[in-house]
Amino acid sequence: MKILVTGATGSVGRLVVDALLAAGATDVRALTNNPAKAALPDGVEVVTGYLGRPETLPAALAGVDRMYLAPLVQTVNEVVTLAKDAGVGRIVDLAGPEGGFWRAIEEAVEGSGISWTHLEAGEFMANTLMWADQIRTTGMVRDAYPEAANAPIAMEDIAAVAATVLLEDGHDGRAYELTGPQTLTCAEMVRLIGVALGREIQFVEETREQAIARLAPGMGEFAGWYVDGKAALVEHPQRAVPTVETITGRPGMTFAEWAERYAGEFR
Repeated sequence: MKILVTGATGSVGRLVVDALLAAGATDVRALTNNPAKAALPDGVEVVTGYLGRPETLPAALAGVDRMYLAPLVQTVNEVVTLAKDAGVGRIVDLAGPEGGFWRAIEEAVEGSGISWTHLEAGEFMANTLMWADQIRTTGMVRDAYPEAANAPIAMEDIAAVAATVLLEDGHDGRAYELTGPQTLTCAEMVRLIGVALGREIQFVEETREQAIARLAPGMGEFAGWYVDGKAALVEHPQRAVPTVETITGRPGMTFAEWAERYAGEFR
């Protein structure tokens, strides 16, 4: 069974390759725009290409039985049409539910007629790396809504679920909500980063406007959307769900474990 992993240089896609190999997959093809940067393991078939340039995909799709589809909305319709024409039997996508930006991926995949499984991941634990520069240079975190609470997930756990679903049968037509094992406030996450570093990290609350102004240079028009999404989590915290453990058979990584693993990024 040949499995294609798209976006194999990206954060989740690269981890999906590792998870497939760890699970015993022997015929993995990786699509990457930059093979040297991806540093893919021996035994992985590397194909140069990018979802954003569908004309680069026919060779990558040839002979593929199942594929992991990285999240790229702009060309998803062209990509799934090519996958259908190539005879791909199942797509496992990283997308999002109805009402969200990533729902367009799910709609395109479902409309292709190919068997599908959707992975609907919440916020990544790695998104807290946006605090890293502040912590390194000031020893504190300035952000809005310290009581906003969600259940962030480690990218390693998303990849483990993706690999399991790609290799196993019985997941067709399912949409899996993925979270970490705990609901935590932003303030609690900052505290746990401090524990991993062995020192206290102060949380300095910003206004909505200050947070948007700080994020806008990097996030552009999405800064307001992101900050308002945090505000909603004050009154409506995201609940943790056990999907990672149910599918993989092991508990998901806690935020404390993640912070310990990546403490060097904050030093």
